[in-house]
Amino acid sequence: MTTVLGCIADDFTGATDLAGLLARSGADVSLRIGIPKVQASEAAAFEVIALKSRTAPVSEAVSEALAALEWLRTAGAQRFFWKYCSTFDSTPEGNIGPVAEALMEALGTDQTIYCPAFPENGRSIFMGNLFVGQQPLAESPMKDHPLTPMRDSNLMRLLEPQVTRPVGLVDRLIVARGADAVRSELAALKTKGVAHVVVDAVANDDLTIIAEACREMSLMTGGSAIAMPLPALYLSDGVLSRAAKGTPAPNLESDAVVLSGSCSAMTNRQVADYMARGKPAFRLDPSELAENGPDKALEWLAAQDLALAPLVYATADPASVKASQEKLGVAQAGAIVEAALAACAVAARDAGARRFVVAGGETSGAVAKALGVERLNIGKEIAPGVPWTFCQSGGHDIALTLKSGNFGSEAFFTDAFEMLETA
Repeated sequence: MTTVLGCIADDFTGATDLAGLLARSGADVSLRIGIPKVQASEAAAFEVIALKSRTAPVSEAVSEALAALEWLRTAGAQRFFWKYCSTFDSTPEGNIGPVAEALMEALGTDQTIYCPAFPENGRSIFMGNLFVGQQPLAESPMKDHPLTPMRDSNLMRLLEPQVTRPVGLVDRLIVARGADAVRSELAALKTKGVAHVVVDAVANDDLTIIAEACREMSLMTGGSAIAMPLPALYLSDGVLSRAAKGTPAPNLESDAVVLSGSCSAMTNRQVADYMARGKPAFRLDPSELAENGPDKALEWLAAQDLALAPLVYATADPASVKASQEKLGVAQAGAIVEAALAACAVAARDAGARRFVVAGGETSGAVAKALGVERLNIGKEIAPGVPWTFCQSGGHDIALTLKSGNFGSEAFFTDAFEMLETA
């Protein structure tokens, strides 16, 4: 069938987050890892392409996004969505703004919106300022993110250095007046030449209003939650013609592994909770990996009973992360850990693991690529924005969940495996 909405995500966990929320509607959703190598002959109503471009050089991120756009166009998509993190993870150079402007130019549109709000996960925007729970972004644990520390909560100030055209705001008071008011304000801003518009949202009802007002835009941008109302709107418009048949979960062996590279506050608590339950665990040390490679971790993993779902983790507190970065360099410290966790994923698969829980955006990208995953079918959500997915790796059916660092409850790792039993 023809693709109704083509989505481009800047990391793998974000892509599964988006695909999971779209799949709530029952619509056909396909998640592809990287730029597909095949023509779009079997495209779904909603196609999501997962890139690993959040912290890539700007030119590389733009190039990959444009390549993804071209593939989605061949699938028939005429509306597009640029998905980034609900905490607006970026640097003053990008990549959120530069990719959005490149997509706008390619599509010939002169305005788009930015709405990373995700109320179910505590992300809200008020008067242009992003909150994580009750904390402004710059006061939340995101201020110490190892790759994209967020030291300002104001989305307009964060976006302005990344783009070449004016930035504006549709605030919560306008959103509260409904979709017509949002459309009118966007039109007024367009007459003033404002191309990039941050839109406030503090509750799911706000997201529905914004999506209703913007659903005909050729390009929308934001976190996954702003796309969640779109399937129902497209159905009512007659743009979306049928629902999915649903993909049943494959019958999988129970051997499993948990791989955690995220150093977010929530993932630290999730690792602690899992270990407190008596699960076998091995901590990766970046300095040790730099000197000796992942052999110790691989030897430890080979000796484990995979029926117990052992944990291999590099998750650490901000001080430890900073110390490793100062010794090895930010990029090198991250790359070493990602490579080790990817090697553990392949070793676990070859030893019989068929269920994988992966925490962290960069880690998820490294693991998915190492496993040779090209396309994922979307299953049940474990937590808001974190579904189980099903795919093939090395000739085997596997279940894979890719969790953004801050998502999920403290018991997420345990909850994930329990839910899979009922999938």
